[in-house]
Amino acid sequence: MSARVLVVDDNPLDRAVACRAVAALGHHPEPAANGTEALGRLARDPHYDVVLLDLLMPGTDGFGVLEAMKADPGLTHLPVIVVSAADELDDVVHSIGLGATDHLTKPLQAPLLAARLRASLAQKRLRDVELDHLRQVDRVIAAAVALQEGAYDTSGLDPVASRHDSLGTLARVFRDMVTQVRAREEGLRRQLAELRIEIDRGQLSSRVAEVTDTEHYRTLAARADGLRRIITEGGDDD
Repeated sequence: MSARVLVVDDNPLDRAVACRAVAALGHHPEPAANGTEALGRLARDPHYDVVLLDLLMPGTDGFGVLEAMKADPGLTHLPVIVVSAADELDDVVHSIGLGATDHLTKPLQAPLLAARLRASLAQKRLRDVELDHLRQVDRVIAAAVALQEGAYDTSGLDPVASRHDSLGTLARVFRDMVTQVRAREEGLRRQLAELRIEIDRGQLSSRVAEVTDTEHYRTLAARADGLRRIITEGGDDD
């Protein structure tokens, strides 16, 4: 599988040699003449697979590039192969401490370059899988938190549920559970509404009974009956 390789070296000849060697291995080299240019490229487009980084450069050197990448969450896991002279062992050790994943010495040797790139790309693929897994786990956790807060939207779980692994199974089971919980709650709400209606009816009947079962009401009812008889008898006289 071909990879995008950012080749950073201030020496035009060394940079051209490195780019040709990377291309000969089937990858896509993109040159940067110094550390500042390299960081600018990474800021605009962090989707490189490997950085081939010369250590000793004017201005922002390889150490500065490593420090900036380590401070950027989007770049901290990007593999960096540092390139040094054979007598710069202390610099190599320092660069590893700053986050470099491997190193090569000048002049570059194709077999060693191929081996280092394979190792770095394998490491990046594993890290990409891990990061993707963590993102999907975050989706499941977010859905669980939303459920606790009374939200039943599981659309965020769709990408996870499409996976064919244990995490996908978990997402599908959780999504089904949310659907069942939502249906059960809606049923309980309907039952509660019906119960409230029955309670209201009972309360109304009780209040009517309280009013009609009084002496005052019976007196008013008797007077109303008397008025109706007077009206009726008066109509008959006419």
